[in-house]
Amino acid sequence: MDNLIKSIIIVGGGTAGWLTAGIIAARHRTRIKNNTLTITVIESDNIPTVGVGEGTWPTMPNTLRSMGISETDFIRECSASFKQGTKFVNWDNETEDSHYYHPFDVPQGALEGDIASFWLNKNFDESLAKLFTSQESICDNELAPKTISTPEYASFANYGYHLDAVKFSAFLSKHCIANLGVKHVIADIKKAELSASGDIASVIIADGSNLSADFFVDCSGFKSLLLGEALGVKFNPIDDVLFADTALAVQVPYEKSNDTIASYTKSTAQTAGWIWDIGLPSRRGVGYVFSSKHASVDEVKKDLVTYIKNTGVNTDELTFREIKFQPGYREKFFYKNCVAIGLSAGFLEPLEASALVMVELSATMIAEQLPKTTDTLAIIEQRFNETFHYRWERVIEFLKLHYIVSNRTTPFWQDNKKEESIPKRLQDQMTLWKNTVPTQFDFNRIGEVFQAASYQFVLYGSKFRTESLFDIDPAIKNFATEQITKNELRTKKLLTTLPSNRELIEQIHQYGMKKI
Repeated sequence: MDNLIKSIIIVGGGTAGWLTAGIIAARHRTRIKNNTLTITVIESDNIPTVGVGEGTWPTMPNTLRSMGISETDFIRECSASFKQGTKFVNWDNETEDSHYYHPFDVPQGALEGDIASFWLNKNFDESLAKLFTSQESICDNELAPKTISTPEYASFANYGYHLDAVKFSAFLSKHCIANLGVKHVIADIKKAELSASGDIASVIIADGSNLSADFFVDCSGFKSLLLGEALGVKFNPIDDVLFADTALAVQVPYEKSNDTIASYTKSTAQTAGWIWDIGLPSRRGVGYVFSSKHASVDEVKKDLVTYIKNTGVNTDELTFREIKFQPGYREKFFYKNCVAIGLSAGFLEPLEASALVMVELSATMIAEQLPKTTDTLAIIEQRFNETFHYRWERVIEFLKLHYIVSNRTTPFWQDNKKEESIPKRLQDQMTLWKNTVPTQFDFNRIGEVFQAASYQFVLYGSKFRTESLFDIDPAIKNFATEQITKNELRTKKLLTTLPSNRELIEQIHQYGMKKI
């Protein structure tokens, strides 16, 4: 058949390009082995990795496992550590120290709203996360989610990773080429050639070679060489909703080689944004995400330096890197025979580390629904665009939620609470949540990016409270009480069983983990 899709070119390497290549190649191993499908990554060797955030979701372990990657090798080669959620420090106000967690574990009864309703009704001193999950206590004690005797990808608590983005990209590249049959071309892309029908026919590289394919994936970063430049798909800015457009990033050494490695991303609210703090085995990744309309780089750098010094580190020799970005996403992510994944599709501030999971989700949908022939492209295009418009809009709403429940008073935070900056759907949800706990019925699509439990952790981590209009059903009281008891026993056991994050990582480097 002349219209079979037999070749895929991915323009751009980096984490997005190689993760996409690996996910698609792993799904179609047999076709690659039988030479009925080729996947080629074309990447320049002079484009730096952005590397903002360096954090993943708990989806990543399964993604790596599906690609046939050894978790031991990944930990060793990517300077990776374990992440079990995010700790939000002083997001509620600037006058008193406070924090809350968004853990990765989802308690039983969370999606139905049962445990949150009980927690609100009883007005507990302990947080929702601490009462119904072990993860807040595990994180407070800087513990790992597993032990050295736990097999690869298994655990006692849900986890993702912190990682070195540059090393991760190189690691994925090596694995994809050696084990998954992905072809690799190192070259600068000059331009894309379109066919008479408006599809991308080929890309021309620096030496003049013309490389053709049936299907193209644009992982070219902010430039969006294929979807944006060649196909003319417009960018949809959302800086009227999420104001952050700049990051000042820095790599921070530990004061001592045996300093604890946080098993969570730390997000600390600031005057015009927030500071991320991510622990890797050999260093911390730290940065201030802010709105350039509300603060200058010099003002932000001063606050960032103060923050780092307060952690006991001398800042005189540190190199600060300014990263500018426009928050938003493409009007279409899939057009003609091209799909954009990663920064070429869009970018939002790295709050809640949604960037890599959107790459995972996008690549997985393409891998699962890769059209067999070119005459079915339009059907998958419509389906893909509908799915990811929904997902991007929900991510934007969830990030905005963190700001609107805050009681901070500087202009940046007050502007975030203005009605005209809040999406209408989120406004409606907030109205409902005044007297109804978020449940799975508020998020009823298959593959929701953030589910009801995430909203509960953020809403009730702040001072926002849903008003209980009716008494709690006795069955819910019994269920919730039972869950609290179980969690207390489980937490007590884990606190005496689990090693520290640093201890486990050092053991993995020395001994490796058991294979499943």
